[in-house]
Amino acid sequence: MPPERDRDPAGRPKNTRPRDELGRPLPREASNRMPEEPPAASPEEALARGVEHFNAGRYFQAHEAWEEGWHPSPEPERDFWQGLTQLAVGLTHRQRGNAHGATTLLRRGARRLRPYGEAHMGVSVAPLVAFADDAADRIESEGIEAQVEPPQVERTDG
Repeated sequence: MPPERDRDPAGRPKNTRPRDELGRPLPREASNRMPEEPPAASPEEALARGVEHFNAGRYFQAHEAWEEGWHPSPEPERDFWQGLTQLAVGLTHRQRGNAHGATTLLRRGARRLRPYGEAHMGVSVAPLVAFADDAADRIESEGIEAQVEPPQVERTDG
């Protein structure tokens, strides 16, 4: 019988294996190099936490925070959360040296975010979409070493 899945305090599946700085799983006996965070208390907290991580270049952690908003969100908001998450995962793939994964996820994220226009849920979306489109094109044509500078996620609500 396979072992029971790791779960967080709310009962959601969670991988408790230690991770390195880029979110890659380490052997179970290794020391965790990624700080653990308690679950977000609200979607607003998940959004703010993801923005903070993204703007600090911690894209794997941003993806983890935004997933907390994505999974329980109602259908009209799911693409927004999933788009943010996919941008962060695309940049995580770039950090890990995976050009194909980076371009694929950056394009998916841009496609999901594009319908939200200039801003949504207090986030300036248009600059993120423009960045993701440009970065995917550059990485595809120039390789993983392409010069791409992710923008800061700007909040429109203060």
